[in-house]
Amino acid sequence: MDLRTLRYFVAVAEELHFGRAASRLHMSQPPLSRAIKQLETELGATLFDRSSTGVALTAVGSVLLGRADRVRVRVAAAAGAATLTVGLLGDSSDARVTRLADAFRSRHPRVEVRIRETGLTDPTCGLRAGLVDVALTRGPFDGTGLTVHALRADPVGALLRTDDPLAGRDGLELADLADRRWFLFPEGTDRAWQSYWNGGEPREGPVVRAVQECRQAVLWNGTVGMTLMDHEPGEGLAVVALTDMPPSRVVVAWRQRDTNPLLRSFVQIATAALHP
Repeated sequence: MDLRTLRYFVAVAEELHFGRAASRLHMSQPPLSRAIKQLETELGATLFDRSSTGVALTAVGSVLLGRADRVRVRVAAAAGAATLTVGLLGDSSDARVTRLADAFRSRHPRVEVRIRETGLTDPTCGLRAGLVDVALTRGPFDGTGLTVHALRADPVGALLRTDDPLAGRDGLELADLADRRWFLFPEGTDRAWQSYWNGGEPREGPVVRAVQECRQAVLWNGTVGMTLMDHEPGEGLAVVALTDMPPSRVVVAWRQRDTNPLLRSFVQIATAALHP
């Protein structure tokens, strides 16, 4: 199988549509179909299930796609062109992110990984603006045009001063914080993201853009907000579990039409490294 045939196969496997794949390859559909059929004949196996409802990879096709991705990465790395820009949302100190970095480097030692760490105002970490290839972040946010894959869910709690009357509780409900000032994200921040971190209600309070600003807003002003239960809040602050809040989902996201072969590998490694 030559690289041109490999490119044809990958296009069909990613589009799961011969017409769209042909358009992407700037060719007509009949020669593409013939090339895939010839490849199946050479391999002695069916790579795609074709039906009136669409095209799907067979088990053999899925195996070949995985191998094709590795070949494309190696070719790009040998040419010095293999790079992946990863957006991180404030969790880069998480030990599991270190485990992810180690595992990715072990599998792709010649790939250059560029990191863009962002604050709390853009949960896609620059993905929509094209500043990163993939985002390791938290939901929820508007996923239009993106593929979002959940990795794990982390419990959240209320961030309070240690001298706050509620700080000694074993658990709180959102109603216990209804009359308090909350830290807020700037106007224009993704609505689903803002709503989650404000407990689904409109709030009033100071505007923050980063984790440290959240902590300082609580420490200096006695405001409240939400944080992860396993994050160390810092001196003078406490975290109390919110019993009626759904957990915060750790997700990996990328643009739906992005065909960078490193993306699939990154998602596989992240799924293994960042499990609960």
